[in-house]
Amino acid sequence: MKGPKMAGKRFVVELGTGADLHGNDVTKAACRAVKDAVSRSCLCGIIEVLDLEQFQGVHVDVLVACPEPDLVDEKAVKAQLPVGTKSVTTTLGGMCAKGICVDTFAKGCDTIIVANAAVTVWVDVN
Repeated sequence: MKGPKMAGKRFVVELGTGADLHGNDVTKAACRAVKDAVSRSCLCGIIEVLDLEQFQGVHVDVLVACPEPDLVDEKAVKAQLPVGTKSVTTTLGGMCAKGICVDTFAKGCDTIIVANAAVTVWVDVN
């Protein structure tokens, strides 16, 4: 599934993976996947190469693939993004793997939830 086409030119595409080991929480896994992608992306070129004052005209499109995509809190995922106009699309994917139940972390849950994220940064250019 493709995310929405954003305005401008694509500047960065970064991929990330995140997991919730003990809570069966797709939002937590999705947020960790986005943080993983963002942690490997330096956007200094947007300011320096494009000669911008701030991050005006920057749009960030996130595509998250995970089990039960309808349960992802898109607002929480957007909160992982430090700049730009933000959009989130979710689709079925990721993984459920057998884990171990640790009641201290979550009662009755022995499933590891894995999410993948594609974070694309678009910039309006004149």
